[in-house]
Amino acid sequence: MAQVDTPITRTTEDFLAPARIALRGVGQIMFQGHAGTGLFFLAGIAMTSPAMLAGAVLGAVIGPLFAHLAGYDRRDVEQGLYGFNSTLVGLALPALLLPSHPLTWAADVVGCVLATIITRLGIRFLRFPAYTAPFVVSTWLLLLAIHGAMGHSIDAPAPPPAVEEGGFWAAVLRGESEVMLGANQMSGVLFLVGIAISNPWHAAMAFLGSLVGTTVGVYHGDPEADVSIGLFGYNGALAAIALFLPRPSLTLPLLAAVISTPLTEYFPKELGIPALTAPFVAASWIMLAALWAERRLFVARD
Repeated sequence: MAQVDTPITRTTEDFLAPARIALRGVGQIMFQGHAGTGLFFLAGIAMTSPAMLAGAVLGAVIGPLFAHLAGYDRRDVEQGLYGFNSTLVGLALPALLLPSHPLTWAADVVGCVLATIITRLGIRFLRFPAYTAPFVVSTWLLLLAIHGAMGHSIDAPAPPPAVEEGGFWAAVLRGESEVMLGANQMSGVLFLVGIAISNPWHAAMAFLGSLVGTTVGVYHGDPEADVSIGLFGYNGALAAIALFLPRPSLTLPLLAAVISTPLTEYFPKELGIPALTAPFVAASWIMLAALWAERRLFVARD
């Protein structure tokens, strides 16, 4: 009797698993390996820009797919650790460059792959978290290369400076949204809700960080238009969660958020590249270095 091949059936889980990994990568932008968080983040990005949403989805797919094909650690891939930097690159380039230009999307694909490779190098060789540094480095390199080859003709036009409505608390919510290059207070609400379904304490830290960063910006007399769109809140929001992770407390997140604001204010604009989340990364590394020194100087002595 001839052998009959058994038909291959694919379960719902087979189809959902890649989507879940991609969504976890989106959630990891704000330290949440939770697919539901990723959905809320995508909804918030959609309220800002359809092109940015398309780029975010592109990055969320490319990062873990490339990591899987390259044989990177399976657990890291499944937890979304290779998705968040590529997602940020994916949404950033259509925001900074003309989304109607084909080069924008070609650069997006290259940037997502590059961010994934740098993420791998960070996981393997750094003794401290790389955070969103792979996103920052990849985006900067691509912008410098494009500007060197084409000038600024492909840049998306900057919106005219204007003070957004809603006052101080709206600016705090826009600080959450600016983590993903938006200035939409409803997006900020969606981001906070998305974090809260994963970890309410992390949502509280994100809100506190944006509140502190925005307050310091107001105290320093920074331009009202910049304050109103959340430019002094987003790095504080990220830094507050990042410093809550190694040691749950209020002190370290508050200090990290405070430090992030002058780093945002004094980022050298003459470089011709945006600050992105570099102030958050720098503020977090400064605080982690202080924690390391504290342990070496005092805990070991005790």
